[in-house]
Amino acid sequence: MTSRTKLVKQTVGSRVFDVANVVIMLLLIFVMVYPFWNQLIISLNDGIDAQRGGLYFWPRVFTLSNYDYILKSNGLLSSVGWSIARVVFGTVTKLVVSGFVAYITTVKFFSFHRPLRTMFMITMYVSGGMIPIYLWYQKLGLLESFTVYWLPTLISAYEMMIIASYIEGLPEAVTESARIDGAREITIFFRVVAPLCIPVFAALAVMVAVGHWNSWFDVMIYNPSGRFDTLQMLLRDILIESDKIKELMQDSMVGADAVKSQASRISTQSMRAATTMIVTIPIVCVYPFFQKYFVKGISIGAVKG
Repeated sequence: MTSRTKLVKQTVGSRVFDVANVVIMLLLIFVMVYPFWNQLIISLNDGIDAQRGGLYFWPRVFTLSNYDYILKSNGLLSSVGWSIARVVFGTVTKLVVSGFVAYITTVKFFSFHRPLRTMFMITMYVSGGMIPIYLWYQKLGLLESFTVYWLPTLISAYEMMIIASYIEGLPEAVTESARIDGAREITIFFRVVAPLCIPVFAALAVMVAVGHWNSWFDVMIYNPSGRFDTLQMLLRDILIESDKIKELMQDSMVGADAVKSQASRISTQSMRAATTMIVTIPIVCVYPFFQKYFVKGISIGAVKG
């Protein structure tokens, strides 16, 4: 067998391998993207028609009534405002406080840096329970306030451990030179350590922001009056309302034309798809800007335990 024949066989084999890789990647992309696309076309389809099924790649009866119904809901602007305020304020304060505590646990001349880290690790496995936490928030006066959304979660053991591992990977000469120049620890953190931790901060910012954006259960528990309802809570109420409309339509005793007309434009399935899009699209738009930091920050910050 000549060397030219071997080269031809290797070339054919490499081409087959490349084609197989492309096919597999396309299948994976389809599997991951199609559920999102399917929910999008259902949200853009007439509600009653969507209940027939058979929607795969494009709307059968195109309509914007699902989104129109949501956008015309009372309290939409205020709920969006509270959601954005919660995401921004909650993410920034949590990263700053958790980052500073993480830095303290990495200062070797601090006598309690190891016990402090151990104490925070215990909180990852042991919790007081929902009822004691609720009573504690009640005594602190956190109920029916915006503060309950961000103050109890200022410090997270998980984020703290990741940031601490990342800081431990930084050269000690950076902080030692700052101490020799007379800088205090808080100055060292904000002016020296924090700028070097931008990758891990950006990675955790995505996780924390998504958690605040998707949270609704704590809103329902700690804000029963609805004064500080976020977008997630409003969308939940809209879904419940659409379920009630469907039940009224199924009741043979109800024959109001207004109810039938409203139900003909929406359904539980189409409303659920529309709310899914409204919740997901902002995160999908933001994530690509933090993707490189997300991969780099988590991988580097998890090297040390």
